[in-house]
Amino acid sequence: MAPDELKELKTQLQEQLDKGFIRPSSSPWGCPALFVEKKDQGGPGTIKLRSEKKTYRRPSTRYGLYEYLVMSFGLTNAPAFFMYLMNSVFMNELDKFVVVFIDDILVYSKNEKEHEEHLRIVLSRLREHKLYAKFSKCAFWLKEVAFLGHILSAKGVAVDPSKVEDVLNWKQPQTVTEIRSFLGLAGYYRRFIKDFSKIAKPMTALTQKNAKFAWSPKCEEAFGTLKKLLTSAPVLAQPDITKPFDVYCDASGSGLGCVLMQEGRVIAYASCQLRKHEVNYPTHDLELLAVVYALKKWRHYLLGNTCHIYTDHKSLKYIFTQPELNMRQRRWLELIKDYDLEVHYHPGKANVVADALSRKAHCNFIEARPTVRVLSL
Repeated sequence: MAPDELKELKTQLQEQLDKGFIRPSSSPWGCPALFVEKKDQGGPGTIKLRSEKKTYRRPSTRYGLYEYLVMSFGLTNAPAFFMYLMNSVFMNELDKFVVVFIDDILVYSKNEKEHEEHLRIVLSRLREHKLYAKFSKCAFWLKEVAFLGHILSAKGVAVDPSKVEDVLNWKQPQTVTEIRSFLGLAGYYRRFIKDFSKIAKPMTALTQKNAKFAWSPKCEEAFGTLKKLLTSAPVLAQPDITKPFDVYCDASGSGLGCVLMQEGRVIAYASCQLRKHEVNYPTHDLELLAVVYALKKWRHYLLGNTCHIYTDHKSLKYIFTQPELNMRQRRWLELIKDYDLEVHYHPGKANVVADALSRKAHCNFIEARPTVRVLSL
C-alpha cells in the first residue's frame, strides 16, 4: 500500500477497535485488506455476530490480523439479514407510511401534521431497538426525494435526472456485452417508455445466440431514440387501489404494447417482443394475448380491483360469450375470469393515450434542503 493508504488503514483500524467492531486475532486464516471507495455507510455495523461467524472475515494487515465482531459489508448474507431486521422493526408501519430498503427508510404522509406523527413513531421504533440514524445522512420535510433511481413527489414518479445522464453519455456499443449493459440500464426505466421492446428490437436481435454483430443504421436509430425518450419521460402517476384502472392494449406483428392508466394519467407502460411461435398467431389471438400480458404484468394492481380493458379489436368484446374457443383461448379465458374487468372497443385509443401524456422536454428538479424541526419523543 502507498503511504497515504497505510495512514488511512491505521486510522480506520483504530476507530473500529475503539468502537468494538473488531479485535486482534491469532487465527491461521486471513484475507487481504483492500480499499474500496464507497459512500458513507454504517448500517450492518450495528449487528453483532455469533461466535462461530466471526471466523469468516479476518483482514490481514501489516499491523496485525483482526476479526470482525459485527456484521460488515461484503458478506453474502448481510443485505438479506439487514433487510429482515428492518422489516421486523417496522412491520406495523409498512404499507401505511413507511418504505424500507435495506438501510434506507422512507416516511410518507398526506400533510405536515400527519407527517410529524409518523416521524415520531419511526424515531421511537429506532430508539426502542437501539438503532441509530446518522444525522448527516437524514433529510426531513422534503417535497420530493430521490429513491432507488426515481424522483418521488406528490405529482407522481419521475426518472432521476442523474441516472438519465449516465444513459445520455453512453457511447455507441461495440460489443454484445456493451449492448446488454446499455439495455439493462435503460430497461430499468422501461415503464416510462411506450413500446420500449419494439424500439429496442434491432439492438436485442444482436444479443441472440449465434447472431453476427453488425451495428446497422436501425440499431443506431434505436439507440438514439431510447436516449431521447428517457430525457422526455413523463411523470407517472401513483396508483390508487380504491379506484378503477384503465388498460389500453395493442398488438402488432412484432410485439405487444400496453398502457396502465387511472383517471386520464399514465401509471406505467409495458411492452414485449413476440416469440417465434407467437408470430404465427392470428390477429384475434394476438390482441387477446396483449390483454393477458397486461393482466399478468400488472397483476399486483389489477387483481381484486375493477379495470376497463380498451382494445381496437371489436370481437374481443364478445370473448366471454363465444361458443367455440380453441384450447389456447380457453386457457387464457380461465386467467381473465380471475379479474373484475370489462372489455371496451375503442378504435382511437392510441390518440387518447398520447393526449393523456404530460411529457416534459426536460426535468428540472429543485434540490429540496432539509428543514430541521424539534420533535418531542
